[in-house]
Amino acid sequence: MSVPDHIPQQGAGPNLVNFEVIRNRSELFRAECTRLMLETDKACKRMPNDDGKRLDQRLGDVQFVKKGLELKLEEIIVEIDVLEALQSRVAKALKACEELLKVTVVCLEEKRKRPPSERLHDKVERELLKETKAIEGVASLLLSVAEQITEQIRLNRSAKYQLEKDLKEKFEAQCIDNSCALMTHHSINNLQSSNTKLVPQSMAVTSKQWQNISDINMAKAEQQLANSLSLRSLVESLLEQTASDIQRQVQATAAALQLSVLEIKSAKSQMEDQLAKILSEFDSQQRIGENLRVAIAESEQGLSLVQARLALRSQRPGKERCHDAAQSHLLAEVQQLTAHIITLHEAAAQSDEEQRALVRCQLELQESIDMKANCLYIDEVVCPQHRESIVIHNF
Repeated sequence: MSVPDHIPQQGAGPNLVNFEVIRNRSELFRAECTRLMLETDKACKRMPNDDGKRLDQRLGDVQFVKKGLELKLEEIIVEIDVLEALQSRVAKALKACEELLKVTVVCLEEKRKRPPSERLHDKVERELLKETKAIEGVASLLLSVAEQITEQIRLNRSAKYQLEKDLKEKFEAQCIDNSCALMTHHSINNLQSSNTKLVPQSMAVTSKQWQNISDINMAKAEQQLANSLSLRSLVESLLEQTASDIQRQVQATAAALQLSVLEIKSAKSQMEDQLAKILSEFDSQQRIGENLRVAIAESEQGLSLVQARLALRSQRPGKERCHDAAQSHLLAEVQQLTAHIITLHEAAAQSDEEQRALVRCQLELQESIDMKANCLYIDEVVCPQHRESIVIHNF
């Protein structure tokens, strides 16, 4: 008895074919899930290593740029300190010019206190005027330089600010990437999800842009360093030159004062010698005048005696009034004595005139000597005392 290939179903039963398909599909899905889990596990184990390498590389890049920024920041800080020291030197130089100008102006005012006849533009006053002009020129130049230094310090500080800001951001990024590199599955739970801020893609920068930002900051700092170095070189040269110029002019004024003192002393000495001679001559002239008056008195007494004899002889009797030799001699004596007395009076008057002229010379010489003494006091005592405080070193 043969078995039929197909036994008709007896009524409605389960569809075994569908069951088989579903079972096979489930087995395939399980196999796919197992493969997916294996691949995912492998990827999860590989990704931290890849992330770590990339983060380490990024940290290296940040550290490299950060090191360059730190070096440049250190240079700019040192340069700011050097410029501030130079600024202080320029300020001291300006102060020195101000003090020196005060001294020079005081000396000019003292020179103008001289009597009108002595108020000449002598060499000392010319040198003082040149000194005033030189100091004012140097002060104006130093003031301009001080403004340039102030502006350069401002630019340096601006570059310093940008470098510090860049370094701060680099440091924060370095800390974040370092934290990322050290992050594990167990440390995730310690993070506050609220502190996580996602940067919009539009705000992100490319690696090239990131590098360019620091390059620009360092380039700006380098440019300011170069400008600052050039300015310092100029200012150093200027301070040296201006100090030399002022020192040379101060020495010229001092030399003019010394020469003026010698000339005034010489002129005063000559006047004093002349005054001594005038006084001596006045004494001699006084004695001559006194002698002339004595001679006049004696001559007048002699004339009176002769006139008395003539008057007495005129009383002789008529026949005895002859013009004898005695009478002629007495008359001749009267004429001679009268002529001598007239001459003596003229000489006495001339002596008085000479004495008055000598007195005028004496007064004029004494006035001139006093004026020279005043000028000498100004040039030898007053001005040097004011100028004692002048000490010009390199600014």
